[in-house]
Amino acid sequence: MLAYLLNLATLICINAILAVTLNFILGYAGIFSLAHAIFFGIGAYVAAYMGLTWGSSLLAVLPVAMAVAGALSLVLALPALRVRGEYFVAASLGLQMLGLTVFAEWKSVTGGNSGLSAIPPARLFQQELDGPYEALGLAAGCLLAIVAVTSVLLKTSFGRNLRAVRDSESAACACGKNVAAIKTLSVVVSSALAAVAGVLYAFYLSFINVESFTLDTSVQLMAMIIIGGVGTVLGPIVGAVLLMVLPSLFSYLPFLPQTEVGSIQQIVYGLAMVLLMIYRPGGIAGVARQGVK
Repeated sequence: MLAYLLNLATLICINAILAVTLNFILGYAGIFSLAHAIFFGIGAYVAAYMGLTWGSSLLAVLPVAMAVAGALSLVLALPALRVRGEYFVAASLGLQMLGLTVFAEWKSVTGGNSGLSAIPPARLFQQELDGPYEALGLAAGCLLAIVAVTSVLLKTSFGRNLRAVRDSESAACACGKNVAAIKTLSVVVSSALAAVAGVLYAFYLSFINVESFTLDTSVQLMAMIIIGGVGTVLGPIVGAVLLMVLPSLFSYLPFLPQTEVGSIQQIVYGLAMVLLMIYRPGGIAGVARQGVK
């Protein structure tokens, strides 16, 4: 039971990192991206490839994975960010499908649909982090670091520009802001930080394939933010905890047929998102914040 809880807590931290990084562009820049799982996958594949080829030192893998994800997001997002609103959602969906196809077909690097296995555990200062406590500590430490980094960025002039673009692109442009540059930089930062979750995921599970980076993953991350609270610090973390813990609780309910648990989860997620959008658009963390006020 303890091993199960440690595994669940580690995966919650990894998903919370993804939710926090997606919230950085969705909640503060108003960019609805359905391609976040691709940058998660880029980090994972870079970690797996480097780990299997040269070594799994975090001090070497993390910067490379973040740089690759950031650079690719710049190349892919720059033309897509020239459009607004629902057009960017469609463009990001295209990026998601394109990236997934590359993952599946670039077999010499990604292993294709079979994926990559026997990935060595992460190493830090020659110490192998292969135990459950070490993995949880590493994931929790990275989560805290990324929350701190994004919180600091949001307090700078760059963060204020993000909010200005979110509230009104036209007004921000009229005030002399370079809207395209602000949006592009926010996507690069978000994608590079999302790669950190991919690195942790690959080293922790020792196996990855395209199934972990599909559109379902991107939609689930979006659900975490909406349920937890868009544009809040705690919202993505609350959403990640709920959407990771609830499936486990459903599987332990004796009156639910095990073959229908997945369908029931989807119904509950969908219902929760619809009700929150109607009655509490700020999400759970937004409700708590209003209660404090």
